[in-house]
Amino acid sequence: MVDISVIMGSESDRSIANRATSVLEKSKYTYEVMVISAHRNPEELDSYISSTDAKVFIAIAGLSAALPGVVASRTKRPVVGVPVSAKLGGLDALLSMAQMPPGVPVGSVGIDNGANGAYFALRILDLIDTIKA
Repeated sequence: MVDISVIMGSESDRSIANRATSVLEKSKYTYEVMVISAHRNPEELDSYISSTDAKVFIAIAGLSAALPGVVASRTKRPVVGVPVSAKLGGLDALLSMAQMPPGVPVGSVGIDNGANGAYFALRILDLIDTIKA
């Protein structure tokens, strides 16, 4: 059982994922890191989303940054998007995450801010734990 799923669209996003996992390592929650492209491996992504028991997703992506939105369209669980500064200073990625259509929300953090993505996911899980108590 895993609490948080960190998904990167590409291995080139590893440094941003490392910022997230350095925060997650200090928490009481479990996590796993996956590299699955929404464009190159859509079937694998669909299969993963439907089979994982993760409570929260952190989706890290640059360029078109479709990954967080695709994940959010396939699950009702919270998705935290972390935009990567691949092109246009990361503004293209940030806007693609922030401008999701109604009913498909993605919580977005700052460009390249994997640590805040992790902190956001931890707050979500802490809230769930508080409600259960």
